[in-house]
Amino acid sequence: MSAARVVLPSATRGALENFTLFQAGWLACVLGAAKGIPAVAPLVASAIVARHLWTSPAPRRELLLVCLVSAIGAVWDSALVALGLLAYREGIVVEGAAPYWIIALWALFATTLNRSLAWLHGRYGLAAALGAVSGPLSYWAGERLGALEFVQPAVALAALAFGWAAILPALMRLAQTVDPRTPADGAAGHPSMARLP
Repeated sequence: MSAARVVLPSATRGALENFTLFQAGWLACVLGAAKGIPAVAPLVASAIVARHLWTSPAPRRELLLVCLVSAIGAVWDSALVALGLLAYREGIVVEGAAPYWIIALWALFATTLNRSLAWLHGRYGLAAALGAVSGPLSYWAGERLGALEFVQPAVALAALAFGWAAILPALMRLAQTVDPRTPADGAAGHPSMARLP
């Protein structure tokens, strides 16, 4: 008896690939920083972003989105450092600012906004709730792995929850603004996913 072969729609395959690459990239960047080799982050992030742009029907728009999200992330994480809530050990170029490896993570995160997170488009309340939970959890996981330190743990986690509750809906809106072809309901047939193998 032969097993039935499951064939996923190209949009679903694209979203799964994007999710998997982001998770692998996150782990590589965080572990690189934790092990004292933060230079791994820009290398891994560049490769994943290049793959993302290669498979996108609108690479210029997606590159713009990656740059904007990276800039937003740099400001956000630098503010957390300046407020004395977080401390990073590796990859610091400018004292009191976010390290380059965390900015690489923001570039990676930007690749998910019109792919594996496209289902959040137009669902800003849900995006806020997800941001309030997943944002702090991501930083907490990075702290547990040794990539960063919570200087004031309770205050830092609260700030991360409130910040990400605002940041994620704003980024979802930005993604739709940069690529207006993105359906507001986050439908699986989003054109930026359709060409993925």
